[in-house]
Amino acid sequence: MTSSQPIDLQNSTIASASQQPLWKQEGAEPFLRIENVTKKFDDFTAVDNISLDIYKNELFCLLGGSGSGKSTLLRMLAGFESPTSGRILIDGIDMAGIQPWNRPVNMMFQSYALFPHLSVADNVAFGLKREGVSRSEVKQRVAQMLDMVQLGHLGKRKPHQLSGGQRQRVALARALIKRPKLLLLDEPLGALDKKLREETQFELINIQEELGVTFVVVTHDQEEAMTLATRIGVMNHGVIVQTDEPHDVYEYPNSRFVAEFIGSVNLFEGKVIEDEPDRVRIESPEAGATLYVNHGISCAPEQIVHVAVRPEKIKISHNRPQQQDNCIQGEIEDIAYMGSLSVFRVRLPNGKEVRVTQPNFTRSMGDRFTWNDKVFLCWDEESSVVLTA
Repeated sequence: MTSSQPIDLQNSTIASASQQPLWKQEGAEPFLRIENVTKKFDDFTAVDNISLDIYKNELFCLLGGSGSGKSTLLRMLAGFESPTSGRILIDGIDMAGIQPWNRPVNMMFQSYALFPHLSVADNVAFGLKREGVSRSEVKQRVAQMLDMVQLGHLGKRKPHQLSGGQRQRVALARALIKRPKLLLLDEPLGALDKKLREETQFELINIQEELGVTFVVVTHDQEEAMTLATRIGVMNHGVIVQTDEPHDVYEYPNSRFVAEFIGSVNLFEGKVIEDEPDRVRIESPEAGATLYVNHGISCAPEQIVHVAVRPEKIKISHNRPQQQDNCIQGEIEDIAYMGSLSVFRVRLPNGKEVRVTQPNFTRSMGDRFTWNDKVFLCWDEESSVVLTA
């Protein structure tokens, strides 16, 4: 892959928190445009008529389970696969027929694919040397890039002498040193342990912001996507089913699939018995209560819907609260102490299980809940989402 125009680290145009992001600005031109892209392998459709706009300086995550089509879409962006139909445009240029090495793109693989016989510095310099960049410029750019990923003191080491997180940063430096306009990352943190993965996520964000390169990250890890992304595209069976900022994907899922795939959720089936512009009331035998939501929805009279409630939105108590709606009773069946929070599995009289999480604000056990306690579960009228799909 060839290098594009040098990145000016001093003048990278990163939007501040006070500026409206490009995807919300009317008339903003996308940096990466995917138009009606389909990819078929014989009779199997891996990517099904996807259209998506990604903007300059975004850190966009494609999130989905195995077989959802996310890696196939990433490979088409890199040029390793060709669309069966549709177009991919990068910076306004149609990528049809353009080979991977001629695209303003680089890709970082999950395995990192470092050369074991080369030093850290030589691994990072490899692409520049292949392009015939002068020795003095190679040395300067390698030093700059290694300093950026905090590995300047390890340039002479071999990959086997590094930790997993350090090898990940070497691979990132090698991918970025050729100054691509677009960096593709396929499960970049999948080989790291949980603690190191969490630390590296913030390093990745800082590097992306400093360079101003557009990142597209493929991951199956919901927490990773929520931490990294400016926006998330949730994929299922070759289709992007929702594209939104992390907060909106979590708090306002557009379907049962998204609600269940992102984090943990309780779903209650019921029938709409009142539908007004500012409220919805749902009769739910599954919950054993009437559920009330303070917003309207678009549905048919008496339509069967699902009400989604996140576990942390539910309040648990020994005594019955005064509220009538959104209040159910059950018995604690299981408790998991997770340190910062406790997880309760509460069994309703009809056998349905409800998951509740509660932060552990104090070290004292105090008036805690225990197994087989009879408890009441309640939540606010704005804490649930009505799903019609």
